[in-house]
Amino acid sequence: MSLIGQDPKDKIVERFTRHVSSGKAKFFGQVGIDFVFARREGVYVWDVEGTRLINCHCNGGVFNLGHCNPRVVSALKRALEELDIGNHHLVSEHRALLAERLAAMSPGDLNRVVFGVGGGEAIDLAIKLARAHTGRPGVISGIGGYHGHTGFALTAGDPKYSVPFEPLPPGFSQVTFGDLDALEEAMGDGTAAVLFETIPATLGIKVPPEDYFAGVRELCDRYDALMIIDEVQTGLGRCGAMWGIDTYGVVPDILVTAKGLSGGIYPITATVYDDRLNPFFEENPFIHVSTFGGAEVGCYAAMEVLDILEEEGFLAHVRDMAALFEEGFRELLDRHPDVLVEARQRGLMMGLKMANDFCGPLMTLAGFRHGILTIYANNDSSVSQILPPLIIEEEQAREVLEALDAMLGEVEKALEGA
Repeated sequence: MSLIGQDPKDKIVERFTRHVSSGKAKFFGQVGIDFVFARREGVYVWDVEGTRLINCHCNGGVFNLGHCNPRVVSALKRALEELDIGNHHLVSEHRALLAERLAAMSPGDLNRVVFGVGGGEAIDLAIKLARAHTGRPGVISGIGGYHGHTGFALTAGDPKYSVPFEPLPPGFSQVTFGDLDALEEAMGDGTAAVLFETIPATLGIKVPPEDYFAGVRELCDRYDALMIIDEVQTGLGRCGAMWGIDTYGVVPDILVTAKGLSGGIYPITATVYDDRLNPFFEENPFIHVSTFGGAEVGCYAAMEVLDILEEEGFLAHVRDMAALFEEGFRELLDRHPDVLVEARQRGLMMGLKMANDFCGPLMTLAGFRHGILTIYANNDSSVSQILPPLIIEEEQAREVLEALDAMLGEVEKALEGA
C-alpha cells in the first residue's frame, strides 16, 4: 500500500487540525491554500489530488538536491543495513569522517565540528562557544534576521518571534544589516560575537554591499570578537560556491550549516569552528551534547550529499542557472515596472522585491495557479523568495520564469483593482 494519500484531503486536514496545528490549518484554509504534499520527485511536488508544482521554496534549502534524490536515498538505505543513531557520548567513526570532510570544504582553519539536529540548535552552540571563548556576553545580530526558534537563536532573531517568551537572555542587541557604521557603533569590549546570515532570507533576500563582510571581519578582529556566519540557507552551493561567505572572500570564526546537509532525507546540522576556539571544548568535552545530533546513519547520507556537491560541474551548473535567471529577471523588470521594483540575487538565492507588502502574499497565491511553490519573506512581505533546487535544468528554469511573468501580471491586475 502506498504511504501517500491514505485518506482524502479533507480527512487529512481534519486530522492535522485536531492533532497537529489548528492555527496553521485555519490560516491555509482562509487564504485558499489547501496543498498537502503527496508525491515528490526532483524539482516537483504534487498534492494528494494531483496538482503539480515546481518547488521554488525548498524549505529554505532543505531540497537543494531535489526531492527524494535517488543517490541520497540509496546512501541512507545502505547505512540502515549496518548503522543506527550511534551513541553521542562515545567516539564515532562516521561523525569523524563527516567532520573531516566538512573541515576540508570549509575556509581558513575551520577544522572542528559539532553536530546537531536543527539550525536553531547549531546557532545556540555557536553563541555558547563564542561566550565561553571570549568570556563576554554581547551578541550583535541583524534587525529582521532569523536564526531559529530555540533559546539563544530566538533572542538573536526578530522580536516578533521572541517577545511572547520574555524575559529573554540578556546581552543581545541588533543593528541594521549591511550598515558597517551601525555595527561599529554597537561594538565594544563586551562584544563576544557578531552573528549574521550571509544573505538574510526572512528579511527579503537582502544582499549586502560587496565590501560589507570584509568590514565585519575587520571590526571583529579590532574588538577581538568572533564572527559567526549563519549559512543554514546560503551554504552548500546555493550561492554558486560551497559557502555563500566564500563569494565575499571572507573567513569567519564559526560557520553554521544545516538544511541542505540533510539532502532532504535525514536531519543533520553542523557548527564548524576555528581550531583556536577548541581549548574550551577540550577542557569541557561533555558540556554540550545532542543525543540525535550527527546520527551515524545521517552522517553517511550527508557524505553522499557532499559527494554530489563536489562533483565536477555541479557548482558551475548552479552558476549557469543563476545567469539564466538573472537574464530572465531583467526581462521581468522591463515587463512589469509598476509592480516589480528589484531582483535580488546571489547565485540561486533569489528574491523579487515588489511595490508593497501585499504583493508577496498575492504572488504566493498566484504561484499555486501557475505551478510554482514560492513564499514571501516573513519580515518583508513585499519580497517573493525564489529558491529552486540546485539541480534545476534550463527547461524547468524557463518554465519558472514564464510562470513568474504570469504571476506578476496577476499581481498587477490585483493592485489596479484595489
